[in-house]
Amino acid sequence: MTDTAARTAAPDDSAPHTANHGVVLPRFGTSAVLSVEAIPYPQPEDDDVLVRVHAASVNPVDWKTRDGDFPPVAEEDLPKVLGRDLAGEVIACGPSASAALGEGARIYANIGFDRGAQAQFVIVKATELAAMPTTLDFVAAASVPLVALTAWQGLFDHGGLTSGQRVLIHGGAGGVGMLAVQFAKEKGATVFATAGTDDLDFVRGIGADTVIDYQHERFEDIATDIDVVFDLIDGETRERSWGVLKQGGMMVSTLSEPDRDKAASLGVRAAEHWLAEPDVAQLGEIAALIDAGKVTTDVGATYPLDQAAKAYDCQEKGDVRGKVVITMQ
Repeated sequence: MTDTAARTAAPDDSAPHTANHGVVLPRFGTSAVLSVEAIPYPQPEDDDVLVRVHAASVNPVDWKTRDGDFPPVAEEDLPKVLGRDLAGEVIACGPSASAALGEGARIYANIGFDRGAQAQFVIVKATELAAMPTTLDFVAAASVPLVALTAWQGLFDHGGLTSGQRVLIHGGAGGVGMLAVQFAKEKGATVFATAGTDDLDFVRGIGADTVIDYQHERFEDIATDIDVVFDLIDGETRERSWGVLKQGGMMVSTLSEPDRDKAASLGVRAAEHWLAEPDVAQLGEIAALIDAGKVTTDVGATYPLDQAAKAYDCQEKGDVRGKVVITMQ
């Protein structure tokens, strides 16, 4: 393997051999190309933390990577262990790693693309992990980091959303959308969210002030004078959203870069936010909100490690509402 997970995983001759298996992408293609293989057992160095992974989630970025549609991962990077977020226990720390979360600590993390989270043992940087919410088990905790950071950074870091503003969230029942609804509401925004007919009560139940049935209603007839549009859908939905923004408003898209020239001509702003960055402080704040009962997560399906390909198909097809999680142990 050519990724950092494999490079740092070369076993120390003095360390006892321990089995490790992960979801490996040998070449781009459908889920049929995925395999669960024995991979080297990692050894922590510098600020590395060795984590025994109990669960790791499957996100759209994973099947897009599998398909070869995610530019940061090229053919020369293969084979590669997949996955971005996980929950597990700290097994050992490198000499430069913080002692704040030592051996036995229950953590969750969003890790860099140079490693893969969907393995039984994974190297996590001390700057990527935080204590997982105490009210969640490992499966639920694994469903949180990537989607939560995507929602948080999209709304607040890129969108600049503040208390008293109005936000329109497209795809309010999705993994990112449901957390965006809750974060925005918790920060004091007035929340409009689009969802399908079957998900209206769910999105209303997690705090949206106004839920719009995109299958039967035109959101632009209901959501007006919007400060921030958080676009999780793209295409025609985003194009129709320009008109709901107030002067100086912000369009944030997680899927492709909005037309900045069009934004300027309309007197609004635009930003692309497709890559959530690891952020320990934000993960800590999110965990506190979850433990306070102010934010909930939703796991729609779990699969054991040896059924990873089925987990990918489930996530890609949208067969369930909520996150899809792979259990490792």
